[in-house]
Amino acid sequence: MTMRPEQPTSEELLARILSSLDDDKAEDVVSIDLRGKSEMADYMVIASGRSSRQVAAIAEKLTDRLKQEFGRLCKVEGKDTADWVLIDAGDAIVHVFRPEVREFYQLEKMWMSPAEAAAARN
Repeated sequence: MTMRPEQPTSEELLARILSSLDDDKAEDVVSIDLRGKSEMADYMVIASGRSSRQVAAIAEKLTDRLKQEFGRLCKVEGKDTADWVLIDAGDAIVHVFRPEVREFYQLEKMWMSPAEAAAARN
């Protein structure tokens, strides 16, 4: 009988996502607390990669790590073009963008107050 890893809390999941993004040199990483704002997840994480290749690699390594460490199978959208990859990890939603695509969609502005956005960039 194989033991399934214990499911992480949303905070533990967020911490592992942030460390994975840091390990893979993701840029401008922003974490948004969605608790009380949305039912879809507890956290949203937005990050950038310098190129489509890096965006795809960041997304692939993140999903591999979450599967290995937590047995978490993530739904992934957009990895073919890797302009914007969305990773649904359950309690956390991760968006990895090329910088110009991120600038175009400006997801942070939809989900953060101006004060949160200013603090997140510092």
